[in-house]
Amino acid sequence: MSVQIYYKNSAPKKITGNLILFVNEKFDMKPLKNSISKSEFSYISDLLKTSDLKKSIFVFELNSKRKIILVSIKKEIKNSKIENLGAELYGRINYGKNSEYSINSEIINIKYPNFISHFLHGLKLKSYAFNKYKTKNDLNNIKINIIGKNIKSLTKSQLKFKAIEKGTFYTRDLVSEPGNVLHPDEYAKRLRALKKYGLKVNVYDTKQMKKLGMNALIGVGQGSIKGSYLVTMEWKGLKKNSKPLAFVGKGVCFDTGGYSLKPAKFMEDMTYDMAGSATVVGLMMSLALRKAKINAVGVVGLVENMVSGNAQRPGDIVKSYSGKTIEILNTDAEGRLVLADALTFTEKKFNPKFIIDLATLTGAIIVSLGSEYAGLFSNNDELSKQLIESGEKVEEKLWRMPLHENFDKLINSKNADMQNINYVGGAGSTTAAQFLQRFILNKTPWAHLDIAGMAFSKYGGALNPGGATGYGVRLLSQLVEDNYE
Repeated sequence: MSVQIYYKNSAPKKITGNLILFVNEKFDMKPLKNSISKSEFSYISDLLKTSDLKKSIFVFELNSKRKIILVSIKKEIKNSKIENLGAELYGRINYGKNSEYSINSEIINIKYPNFISHFLHGLKLKSYAFNKYKTKNDLNNIKINIIGKNIKSLTKSQLKFKAIEKGTFYTRDLVSEPGNVLHPDEYAKRLRALKKYGLKVNVYDTKQMKKLGMNALIGVGQGSIKGSYLVTMEWKGLKKNSKPLAFVGKGVCFDTGGYSLKPAKFMEDMTYDMAGSATVVGLMMSLALRKAKINAVGVVGLVENMVSGNAQRPGDIVKSYSGKTIEILNTDAEGRLVLADALTFTEKKFNPKFIIDLATLTGAIIVSLGSEYAGLFSNNDELSKQLIESGEKVEEKLWRMPLHENFDKLINSKNADMQNINYVGGAGSTTAAQFLQRFILNKTPWAHLDIAGMAFSKYGGALNPGGATGYGVRLLSQLVEDNYE
């Protein structure tokens, strides 16, 4: 589906064609009296008297060329709910080819800043479709005209939303790609192309990482014929050299589990195991597009966890970039190995204000939180509070989970500094987070987001269709906007 928004800076007369109108929660039609004909006003008013007004949207098909859609706005409503209404409207108009609708921006008696922008943002986010590999495209086109004299302020606010949408859609595109297309070599190539947005991109290949001592990351990818990479993306929106905000992502392009092989059922979903990295990429793109007034760096580790004669074995011991040694008891606990080197590298090289990492790290977090919340683990209360508040605003929710020294003991190894899983059992997500925390060496404020239950959805959500959700781009954009710009 393609949704195109057009702004017409003119005084609207009575609009012909399909019309979207906004009313209060009581469906008071009086403010709309001069926007539609007397017969239409009378007809719709009569129908509303016998309708269930608990619904948010009514579609009145007056003839083959004229639909009037009423959208009800509650007195107390959050921006996220306005966006959800836009997404719901998309579900109601997503049929018929080349549909065109108009909104008169001058008769919206709503006291919420950027109301139309939030409404259209929700509609656009819901309209995403990954149809790249379909030979027949049956998708429809929707055109929405925003008409009024106050268009200039609307188009200005839309710049931020467009940047977030583009970043979110790019994240969804990356996560949706099959493993035979988006392997680490291709992924690194695509990230190099982000220089056109003003990002400084550096790609470290296996040879360079080996020289640096990133053996934890390299070990995960050594069973694949494809390369392994660490990629940094820097955005400098401030002239002064202030500490950057750092975002780190797990980019396992396909995860067989290695010799600790996953079950065959649903292994095809393991193309999604790079969703944490895709969120970081989409976020960095959106920050660059809207020229965010911050310094930020995104770091992603790109590997493919395969089975071969050269693959890592259970029982192997590797020395990480930090100098700490790791005993590999389970090759399917690979994401934390990728992040271990990426986290220490990010802290040492960039000395950031904070580090937030994202990863589809554990199935245990899905057992705990399902697909309602991502798990949040952190060494910093203030950063945690900011993340939770930002998540509530955009309905990309987080639930803080515990970290404790008693959990930390469960990953001590007899043969190395630590082991990559807890064989005692239980607390799988927490012990994974405890493992990662060992690679934050200088007490940098750090948060780990386990997004395994949020990165993709079989059935879709309020603002996304089924498949890749782009979770985290809007959350972290809100965090930056509210607290660091």
